[in-house]
Amino acid sequence: MRKFSKRKVAATIAITAILIGGGGAAAIAYWDAGGTGTGSATTGTNAAITAIQTSTITNLVPGGAAQTLSGNFNNGNTTPTWVTSVTVSIASVTPVGANVCDATNYTLANATMAVGAEIAPGSAKGAWTGATIVFNDKASTNQDGCKGATVNLAYVIS
Repeated sequence: MRKFSKRKVAATIAITAILIGGGGAAAIAYWDAGGTGTGSATTGTNAAITAIQTSTITNLVPGGAAQTLSGNFNNGNTTPTWVTSVTVSIASVTPVGANVCDATNYTLANATMAVGAEIAPGSAKGAWTGATIVFNDKASTNQDGCKGATVNLAYVIS
């Protein structure tokens, strides 16, 4: 049998240890790299909200007292919606039967009502008020055609 020298045995053990990783720390090298990238994000949209008149306006008569319009909002969005103002106008007048009555028989005052608030999601939220409606007294005109008429109001929210 062949005898190995102590030197050869030691060298073989050292090489084997290095090859299987037990002979010391392994060296690891890497390079750092810079670079750029891109991405995007989108914003959502919101649905319109609705002004709901809560004041009941009845018994308008020529020369009678002005009546105040007021209401709140229905906000179908999932987040609050900012409202700057509500503006009211007379959309039309619906007389009874064959009578004749038009918007010139009525006057709106303070038609643009400041709100300046976020309106929470849901029904009957927030508030608006301040406009008034009056039945004009046309002294030299028979206004019987407006008896029982309905004044249809339109609201614009901004």
